[in-house]
Amino acid sequence: MLIFATSDKGGTGRSVTSANIAYRRALRGDDVCYLDFDFGSPTSAAVFDVPTALRGSEQPGLHSYLRGEAAEPRRLDIWSESESQALHRRPAGSGRLVLLPGDQGGGEFVLGPDTVRRCTELFLRLAEEFEIILVDLSAGRSYAAQLALEATSQPELAMLTARWLVFHRWTRQHIIAAAGLVYGERGIMATAASRGHDAQLMRDSVRFVRAAVPDARSPMFTDLRPAQAQWLSICDEELNRLAAQHRLGPTLTLGKVPLDPVLQWREQLITDDDVLLHQVANLETAQAFADLAAALTDDQRWESPL
Repeated sequence: MLIFATSDKGGTGRSVTSANIAYRRALRGDDVCYLDFDFGSPTSAAVFDVPTALRGSEQPGLHSYLRGEAAEPRRLDIWSESESQALHRRPAGSGRLVLLPGDQGGGEFVLGPDTVRRCTELFLRLAEEFEIILVDLSAGRSYAAQLALEATSQPELAMLTARWLVFHRWTRQHIIAAAGLVYGERGIMATAASRGHDAQLMRDSVRFVRAAVPDARSPMFTDLRPAQAQWLSICDEELNRLAAQHRLGPTLTLGKVPLDPVLQWREQLITDDDVLLHQVANLETAQAFADLAAALTDDQRWESPL
């Protein structure tokens, strides 16, 4: 299964949430491959704490492969190459967790037929090895998103399930931006249609993920004055109405990730040790990542809401 992670803006929590989802799926026993298609800023290795590719790979990575400059992109085994104590040893019963990084200093590049062909071939090869292929795209209407839509429109990938996660923070600006990315002119739906995708199938393949959602009932907000708590509640109601108006309502939302102090300071994987042993992360955050990971393949969660 292909999972594409995208957002209209940076700072939505797309990469850190996607990495945590990949980690949680691997803990369930699935073989998971994470592709860093954020061509302008290939820094996903920082979330996995892999020091050899924090700003992208010095060895040929995804950029080099897609440009035809390398026969295969570099692969990093997270269980053996991460410096995180919680990740450095593969947990019993877990699946593979592999990162394909972008090139250091890569950047966006114009697409062509050969690029689409190489991308298609890569997805096909990886689908033979991994249950989950999670592709972290650049923010906005990027070449990376276009490449994903071009490749998945190819007949060779017709039998491979592809789903899209659109991340947004729980603010007015981010809700409006996420709706524009999906439904707007030159958005995902319009671009997919122009590439020959079936409109209904494409609509059913897109779900939204709310990131950094504050909860006035959580311990983080125990010191709020009554007026502040009431204001936060009013804002939340207004945002729910706005989301429904822009077709980002509950039936199209796969899940939400609460505001967590750890992720405000550092983009990292939230492990069980962080929650239970060190007690620096909230249980609700780890559970949200686990629920999203499970939802990726829960077909009922992806049924048409109409």
